[in-house]
Amino acid sequence: MKKLFIVTGEYSGDIHASHVVKALRGLNNDIEIEGIGGENMAQSGVKLFENHSKMSSVGLSPQIIFNHIMLGKKLVDYLIKDFKPDAVLLIDYGGFNIRIAGFLKKAGIKVLYYIPPQVWASRKGRIHKIKKNVDEVLCIFPFEKPLYESYGIKTHYCGHPLVSQLPARADKNEFFEKHGLDKNKKLVSIFPGSRVFELKYLMNTFIKTAQELQKKHPDLQFCVSHAPNLSDEVYNKFLKKTDFKVIKGENQALLSVSDALILASGTVALEACLYQTPMIIAYKGPWLFYLIYLLVRCIKRVSLPNIIADKSIVPEIIQGNVKVSKISYEIERLLYDISYRQNNISQLGEVKELLSEKVSSKEVAEAVYKILQNSQK
Repeated sequence: MKKLFIVTGEYSGDIHASHVVKALRGLNNDIEIEGIGGENMAQSGVKLFENHSKMSSVGLSPQIIFNHIMLGKKLVDYLIKDFKPDAVLLIDYGGFNIRIAGFLKKAGIKVLYYIPPQVWASRKGRIHKIKKNVDEVLCIFPFEKPLYESYGIKTHYCGHPLVSQLPARADKNEFFEKHGLDKNKKLVSIFPGSRVFELKYLMNTFIKTAQELQKKHPDLQFCVSHAPNLSDEVYNKFLKKTDFKVIKGENQALLSVSDALILASGTVALEACLYQTPMIIAYKGPWLFYLIYLLVRCIKRVSLPNIIADKSIVPEIIQGNVKVSKISYEIERLLYDISYRQNNISQLGEVKELLSEKVSSKEVAEAVYKILQNSQK
């Protein structure tokens, strides 16, 4: 029986892994699969070596670093001495997985990397470690394939998992009725991020922008998306003096029924793009982090739709420019300049087409299965 081990480090990777496992089972159910993941992997029949909840902490505290080192050592020892897999599938989580790949390669274990680090965005030097220690890269953006192949890395473009996994657009009337929204008003939704520091640096400006726009345009209403990983207490600090509706756990439905969006940068921008919902990206953080970012970045664009299209489609308002006046101006253009709005929606559709109609999980499963079939221990 062939053996596969999967390494994820956070919730999104757990979801992607579960889809790959289901597709792999469809090709051959006689494969022993273990991994580091969460409940989605467990429910798909993967035996968990460790729950990745210990890995998904954000920060560089000595305790977090120590935990990662000890888990990495424990994992490598188990794979080399006990489980002895035919292949290991690494998913995202570059800081941990790139280091693990080096140990696995030295042990002669085949390594595949799905959703590899975004070397095209920053720290391009990591691509040399990937070349040295990864047998095949399974990338999710079309422009990544020629980049990796230019370094002599075997690469397979699988398509982006969101294209096939994103739920259909929600019924707008039903959604508005469920949440007590006015069907006669335009809806602008605010996604301030999923980390406490993002709320700290962005939420007040986003709320003030919404309040100003609502005074100026009585036909507007606003909702705030509540990241499920943050407590109500965190949100209440920013929203206690407002009457905006807060919606938790329905991110994708909210993205799909909104007329415009105010977003912190991240994968949510790509989700919004696939729904062709007009948006602006605003992002701000500690100045030291921003200056470091300027030093290590490889491209000047921030949002995924703009990066994929290689042109400016989504307005990006960054750091010192994150002001009420600038955000308000861009939102008004997206809502009330009909020609501009229609052109924006059309260009978002072009980005969706660039991502192809490939079912990413099936592409990955086929690549993994081919490696397993050819492996000899």
